[in-house]
Amino acid sequence: MGIIRAAINAVTGGLADTWLEVIEPSPMGEHTVIAPGQLVTQNGKNQNKKGSSNIVSNGSIIHVYDKQMMILVDGGKIVDYTAEPGYFKVDNSSMPSLFNGQFGDAIKESFSRIKYGGVSSQSQHVFYINLKEIKNLKFGTTSPVQYYDAFYDAELFMGLHGSYSIEITDPFKFYQQVIPNEIITENRSLEFEGEFIRMYNEEFVTELGTAFNQYSADGNRISFITSKSKEMAKYMRDALDDDWNENRGFAISHVSMMPPKYSDKSQEIIDKRAAMGSTVSYLRDGANQQAYMAQNIAEGINAAGHNEGGAMNAFLGMGMAQNMGGGVMGTYMQNPQYTPQNGGYQQQPMQQQQQAPQQQAAPAGGWTCPSCGATNNGNFCSECGGKKPDAPKKRFCGNCGAQLTEGQKFCPECGTKQ
Repeated sequence: MGIIRAAINAVTGGLADTWLEVIEPSPMGEHTVIAPGQLVTQNGKNQNKKGSSNIVSNGSIIHVYDKQMMILVDGGKIVDYTAEPGYFKVDNSSMPSLFNGQFGDAIKESFSRIKYGGVSSQSQHVFYINLKEIKNLKFGTTSPVQYYDAFYDAELFMGLHGSYSIEITDPFKFYQQVIPNEIITENRSLEFEGEFIRMYNEEFVTELGTAFNQYSADGNRISFITSKSKEMAKYMRDALDDDWNENRGFAISHVSMMPPKYSDKSQEIIDKRAAMGSTVSYLRDGANQQAYMAQNIAEGINAAGHNEGGAMNAFLGMGMAQNMGGGVMGTYMQNPQYTPQNGGYQQQPMQQQQQAPQQQAAPAGGWTCPSCGATNNGNFCSECGGKKPDAPKKRFCGNCGAQLTEGQKFCPECGTKQ
């Protein structure tokens, strides 16, 4: 028993009145994976779609549309099939024709393994397997997924949700491993949704962690995940290849991720890193450095007026901070530690060590500021505003008048106790 291709003019022309019945596929929704054929009776050239039976007899015509595989089932056993669109006549005197369509000769091996399985023979029925992409299959995690992000150098925890789509890669494996027997015996359609899809959603979410580990190992940032649909589909195909593609005949074709829902701690890490990245990027420009320091000086002057310890101490501290900040900025520009990479900044080894500031020798009649090391001639430091230290008081021996140095308890000239 089998099918043979029928000429289009024989189906639509005058000979159409002689056919016993014509079978077409039942309506297929977005998530329909298999549907029975429906009977179209012939009354002149007017067709009446009863949709009450898909039982065929010798000489019946089967209509197959694009992106469908028609299987001719006898008691649960597949006796012939076609993956090519067109009109086909049931001819029980012929051998199976095996129209492979897009699958080529490789599909024959799967057919040879499955055609002997099934329930007891009753009658021939027609079923159509949907070869279109089954889209918009929703998923979501019930517990946080752990992800190491090298950019943040931290383990992040997040909830994930989105949708994925599948496509049937081997219709015979899919028929044998996925389609329940009652779908065939009860002659009804099967939707890839509801309770039927629950097990596959659980498997998908379980392997999501495996895919994310590989996504992390490849150096991808978690914040880019919503724009990585093709990459995530590949990671998920690799993770589910053995269970879904090899054993069940369907595979992931697309994954769409919504923005992750981070835990409070993970969101805090991300916010801090974003703020630091903005500051580092801003200060790479020399003009921005000067503006940044001018702002700090202005804030220091404003704080000096409210400083209970006195304006002088506030100016002293501000000057020290200014000098320290200027030294750090200069060193930063000479030795940048971060370079743009992969959408962020990658830390690089320091090229040279920051040199400690050296104090200059005070000129004749001048003095060296003990706070910032600057040399001065006036009474206040020109760099930090610090006051010139008082000169040490001179001491003389009360007996002989010799000058004494600090700490001497007896006169070195006459030995008198001081």
